[in-house]
Amino acid sequence: MNKLNYFLLLTAGLIISCTTNNKSNQETIDDIAEAYVKLCLEVGKYDNSFVDAYYGPEKWKPSSQVSDLLPYQELKWQVNNLAHRMELIDPTTCDPAMKLRRNFLSKQLNAVSTRLDILSGKRLPFDFEAQNLYDITPTHLSYAHFESLILSLEELVPGKGELIDRYLAYSEQFIIPFDKLEIVFTTAITEAKQRVSKQIELPENENFELTYVTEKPWSGYNWYQGNYKSLIQINTDLPIYIERAIDLACHEGYPGHHVYNVMLEKNLVNKKGYIEMTIYPLFSPQSFIAEGSANYGIEMAFPEDERLVYEKKVLFPLAGIDSSMADSYYKIQKIRKQLNFVEINIAKDYLEGTLLKEDATKLIQKYLLYSEERATQRLKFYTSYRSYVLNYSLGEQMIKEFVEEFGDGSQKRWEAFHQILSSPRTASTL
Repeated sequence: MNKLNYFLLLTAGLIISCTTNNKSNQETIDDIAEAYVKLCLEVGKYDNSFVDAYYGPEKWKPSSQVSDLLPYQELKWQVNNLAHRMELIDPTTCDPAMKLRRNFLSKQLNAVSTRLDILSGKRLPFDFEAQNLYDITPTHLSYAHFESLILSLEELVPGKGELIDRYLAYSEQFIIPFDKLEIVFTTAITEAKQRVSKQIELPENENFELTYVTEKPWSGYNWYQGNYKSLIQINTDLPIYIERAIDLACHEGYPGHHVYNVMLEKNLVNKKGYIEMTIYPLFSPQSFIAEGSANYGIEMAFPEDERLVYEKKVLFPLAGIDSSMADSYYKIQKIRKQLNFVEINIAKDYLEGTLLKEDATKLIQKYLLYSEERATQRLKFYTSYRSYVLNYSLGEQMIKEFVEEFGDGSQKRWEAFHQILSSPRTASTL
């Protein structure tokens, strides 16, 4: 059986109840899943960032006010108890799809436990935190590797002086004017949806609301509302460059976060009754799949050559930007994307205290070619979300490798990508 057929079997089989080895005290994954959802909601009372989305039963939401005092021991006992009950479920009594579900819940519970440790004041080593929150231990490329990429940019970016100054001056030509943001983003999202709809069957009533916000540590965010609806927010604190139109349209919308959540609700919650998917704890293995698929989804919807043709023909003119500069600009962006992996190094060194704030800001400027203001914003992201940063670059790489194992055929890759969006996967099950 080839890998694709086996993968499809994992999510297509009938659900067979899993039982504990102790027949007198049978428990099903459904029981644990319900307790897991309620536990996540309880943890969310003490961490405003923890519950990214919830669209389960309204009556399960905690009614009491948030307390300043985290009931650490009580919550740790609850999560450890659920994890123990999950271990008692004999995987040999589960079909492939249920084994995948069992693994997902086990990894998610481990992440809840780890997040509680962090909330209690423990400071964990970056790699240990990443493994226990996101089910992946990152590899760290040397700074020398990134220096070679910087040298390539030195030759491509026009002008005289320091690279960062030359790039910032050069890139000003590619800023979307504020009064054109709405038309550019709406057009990009509409095109992304049309392309994805040809490959993935979306529910008829799926939609989103697009708004613009300020004073956030991120550039864009998708808040999933349930019932196939999302709120997508774009941060306008800093200038938005033309390449971000398609990036954000795909990452936050199609086939990124919006489609990912829609597929989980459609195929796992509504069709299979996986109640655990009605809640999305941000600091969990689910985010590795969410961010990785959202980033790789850009390439799925807009392959490199097609993207350049579309942007030159449609988005550049809409933004009032000279499309004749697109080819050289995107050669630079292609190299800049490879530099994104340096964030894992910088975040690790900064969070573990081997980099001072000023030094970390300078490294972000140097390697990501950010203005000081944008680098400061990015450092705030590291502070708030810590090892979460690895989900973007490393997540995209792993999703890409997994999907592209199915061959060069676009249809096979879309089938594999769709299954990732419709199954309870974590990094270790890629």
